Amino acid sequence: MSDALVRSAEAGSPPPARSSAVVAVLALAGIVVSLMQTLVIPIVPELPRYLHASASNTIWAVTATLLAAAVATPVAGRLGDMYGKRRMLLTSLALLVTGSVVCALSDSLVPMIIGRTLQGLAAAVVPLGISIMRDVLPAEKLTGSTALMSASLGVGGALGLPTAAFVADKFDWHLLFWLSAALGAVAAVLVTVAVPESKVRTGGRFDLIGSLGMAAGLVSLLLAVSKGGDWGWASPTVLGLLVAAVVILVAWGLFELRTAQPLVDLRTTARRQVLLTNLASVAFGFSMFAMSLVLPQLLQLPQATGYGLGKSMLTVGLVLAPQGLVMMAMAPLSAAITRTKGPKITLMVGAVIVAAGYLLNIVLMSQVWHLVLVSCVIGAGIGFAYGAMPALIMGAVPPSETAAANSLNTLMRSIGTSFASALAGVVLAQMTTDFGSAALPSENAFKVIMAIGAGAALLALAVAAFIPRHRPAATPTPATTSAEPAQAPA
Repeated sequence: MSDALVRSAEAGSPPPARSSAVVAVLALAGIVVSLMQTLVIPIVPELPRYLHASASNTIWAVTATLLAAAVATPVAGRLGDMYGKRRMLLTSLALLVTGSVVCALSDSLVPMIIGRTLQGLAAAVVPLGISIMRDVLPAEKLTGSTALMSASLGVGGALGLPTAAFVADKFDWHLLFWLSAALGAVAAVLVTVAVPESKVRTGGRFDLIGSLGMAAGLVSLLLAVSKGGDWGWASPTVLGLLVAAVVILVAWGLFELRTAQPLVDLRTTARRQVLLTNLASVAFGFSMFAMSLVLPQLLQLPQATGYGLGKSMLTVGLVLAPQGLVMMAMAPLSAAITRTKGPKITLMVGAVIVAAGYLLNIVLMSQVWHLVLVSCVIGAGIGFAYGAMPALIMGAVPPSETAAANSLNTLMRSIGTSFASALAGVVLAQMTTDFGSAALPSENAFKVIMAIGAGAALLALAVAAFIPRHRPAATPTPATTSAEPAQAPA
């Protein structure tokens, strides 16, 4: 056995050839899960006809996934730290497959919502995959691999939209979910074969009360934010949900601080590097989703408006697809900057690129190629940022808390996207222009959202500037990857 293989075995890491397989399989799992998130977008307008329900009710097929993902991500991360990250990764993929099959067999609203909820419970695959990488990969491969895993979110989303639009247009819509089930099953088999179980464990007892409290608080918050435009921001229901969210989350935080083994270690979360990275993640999540709302509408609005391009949903998917490929292509460059300058600089570079992309979009929005260019620029910035965030998080938490910390960071991005959707909905509803008998969003409304997206990226830049610069990213050590489970206090 060569010296390199001996060192790899001593460190608890797989050999180089197997390390590449681990990275490829985990990235594939991330792509499959992100595909699921865009699966229903092309068929949302047709869901009332497919499911024999009203439009206001069928939108729960989207909302249920959002709420389930928000609740499941931190819980799965904590369970992964306690009982095994690979085990929770396989559980998440099993939920994805089950939910996809339920949706594929659905012809009414309730089974569809159940299936989409099960699919949302699989959202923790990416943070779990990143955490597995920290535990089993050689140190020299960790930065590039985590950047690639983070980029899988954008790749799956970008490729999923045109694929789903084509399938929905040419075949029966149920085929979308059969394909999702098949891909999830393939990913689960490959994980079983190629990905080893991490030996890093926290042990202890699961915080059931903390998980229920966090779930109640997050559901109240995200439900109010996501449905505020439909129910009315001043309605008693929305105001009641917002008040409930504040009260529940404050009480939950006090409870977690007094619990010996909390679901989320708030003292670790309050560390400067972790806290500022999570705040920057909220801003990036906001900025990323603003583009996802603006560009499809600009492409699909009638040309007679003077600023719409009158394209089909399939064209929308093809325009956005290069963005995901750019994100994947940026992973090696992001990793190189992280190794030489540190993840803080990588995150700041990403913020500058995203802001530049939005500002470019304000002046370039009249041609299809304009929007392809803008989406690629913004995708490049997001690729830099998403590659740096796991390195910043893992550089500030012990290995026994990696999955929980990465899952919380993913949740912060989701919260940012939810607020972006709500604010963009308000802007588009208030700034309209008359077009025949309908009121459509005005050109200035889209420019305002682009300016807000640029502002969110610049806010992330300002927050990132205060992240400690010289803290190195944590890497696996023989002590943390030994055969005995590592016990760490909460």
